Amino acid sequence: MTGAVTALADPVSAEPASPFADRHDAGRRLAPLLERFRLERPIVLGMARGGVPVAWEVARALGVPLDVVLVRKVGAPQNREYAIGAVAEGGVHVIDAGVARSVGLAERDVQALIARAERELAEQAARYRGDRGPLDLYGRTAILVDDGLATGRSARAAIRSLRARGAARVILAVPVAAASSAGSLREEADVVISAELPEDLWAVGLWYEDFSPTSDGEVAELLRDERARWEAESAALVRSEIEIAVDAGMSLEGELSVPAGAAGLVLFAHGSGSSRLSPRNRRVASRIVEAGFATLLFDLLTEQEAQDRANVFDVRLLASRLLAAGAWAQQRQELAGLPLAYFGASTGAAAALTAAAAVPERVRAIISRGGRPDLAENLERVRAPTLLIVGGADTQVLQLNQIAQGRMSCPCKLAVVAGATHLFEEPGAIGQVAELAVEWLQRRLPQSPGEA
Repeated sequence: MTGAVTALADPVSAEPASPFADRHDAGRRLAPLLERFRLERPIVLGMARGGVPVAWEVARALGVPLDVVLVRKVGAPQNREYAIGAVAEGGVHVIDAGVARSVGLAERDVQALIARAERELAEQAARYRGDRGPLDLYGRTAILVDDGLATGRSARAAIRSLRARGAARVILAVPVAAASSAGSLREEADVVISAELPEDLWAVGLWYEDFSPTSDGEVAELLRDERARWEAESAALVRSEIEIAVDAGMSLEGELSVPAGAAGLVLFAHGSGSSRLSPRNRRVASRIVEAGFATLLFDLLTEQEAQDRANVFDVRLLASRLLAAGAWAQQRQELAGLPLAYFGASTGAAAALTAAAAVPERVRAIISRGGRPDLAENLERVRAPTLLIVGGADTQVLQLNQIAQGRMSCPCKLAVVAGATHLFEEPGAIGQVAELAVEWLQRRLPQSPGEA
């Protein structure tokens, strides 16, 4: 039986496919099943060693980064191929206590085996990554790829390792899986996908014409190849410190990031006394740049102006600065003609909406994070599709956003990040904001103002 196992649906039946020629062929055939996750800009992680060639093909097909997941089998002393469990990066241990007892292992024996496996894990990491650390998964979607799923013990350890590294969602994807193991991992992974799902797997290798072992050298080479590709793409990103003249003798400092072939420009409007150095907005901006949009983070107030708390709530003043930045951007050769969007936080969101109402023909999309749209002027004149993102635990601001949404005539969506407070400091919260923002920009920015 062929299909995808998810936490929501049963496998989709189809005619059995032919065996995979090799792991690269398996990756190419697995990749189309993962196409629906492309907009989440996931990170693909191959389980060393055999999962890495499969993952390499998936990462190439989706155009996303590749990393490795290191899991080490904990074997019984009499037969190291007989697994009693597994260990993974981040201090993750998955041990079958019943199996350990059945081979006569006491707790101290198990701990000694775990310690040896962790030493081997560290040595393996050095061989594959050198002096580079693992990719940052915090708040991201991780697609975990292996060449097959038999018992699922190693995959279970790998999933927990990715969670420990901060992944917001984990998608387990394999070319072939035992149906029972795929089902049991539904509790660990958010989604489980398999190109082939036989009732009787027998052995993963039977599903491959060439299942020869993957060497450490091949894993290291594939990782180096992908790293070189991403470094080349990053080199095409131009970052520059800029100054925007707003009045005679007065300018605002900012940071402009322009990826190659930028699809639009996002101006960030900070609020409540924040600045272009806001770590949360910078995190969102980094994700937006990764998705192919230019960003401009700048201070809406000078250092002296920011000392007067009244200026923080002067929405008209903040909006005028945002309009000045937009006019400045139109005169830059690398930004001319790019569709424009605003991203506002707190009172900056009110400024973004006020500015958008003043130039409805120019602004294509608006995003508010923990914003105060209720403070905006001429809210009913805003035409740009607007996304209001509010923390579920930020009840007062949530109510204010609901009221403001009722006053708006443009396409408007209210997205609630469950459990998040006003600053979105909870684990994974700002990552969810970033993904919501990117999805909104990808859907709305190419459109003309006012389109649904």
